[in-house]
Amino acid sequence: MNLARLNPAKARVAMAGLALSMALPAIDRGWAQSASPTLGVQSPAQQPVQQQPQQIELPAAPVERENPGLINEIGKLFERSKTALPPLKSPGETFNDLTNIARPSTVVTGRAVCVVASNGAPDCKTGADRLCQSKGFKEGKGIDTDASEKCSPLVYLPGHKRGPNDCKTENFVTRAVCQ
Repeated sequence: MNLARLNPAKARVAMAGLALSMALPAIDRGWAQSASPTLGVQSPAQQPVQQQPQQIELPAAPVERENPGLINEIGKLFERSKTALPPLKSPGETFNDLTNIARPSTVVTGRAVCVVASNGAPDCKTGADRLCQSKGFKEGKGIDTDASEKCSPLVYLPGHKRGPNDCKTENFVTRAVCQ
């Protein structure tokens, strides 16, 4: 059949018929895969054939390649720090530890002079130790201090000009935790 001789309307119909005839076998194959919705007993020829599921082979997991860079190095640092640091304690465990540390301790009061260190600052650790030793304990830690000014008697004379070395500040431990 020569489509050029047909009028344009008939040529379109012929082309549509040709396209439809080519599409029908593809549609027929698609329908054949689904089971027909019939009721009752089917003959063995009409029963659908069950296909075994195909096993799809997944590609192998990609191999991680080393990515040198700042973010990668920070990630490595965090991974290593999990094993390097001790595990965190719960608040209850921390409280119990602090209670056990504080049990043998006793707070004492008194007055012990803090020694002046080589840099001029008061060293109240030795003052706390002296205060605790005067009460029968081995050592202590100062929790309260006091300061006073000790001056030469000349400072109190009328008309005396006060000089830089006439007075000095003395520090004292007044309360300490002893063990």
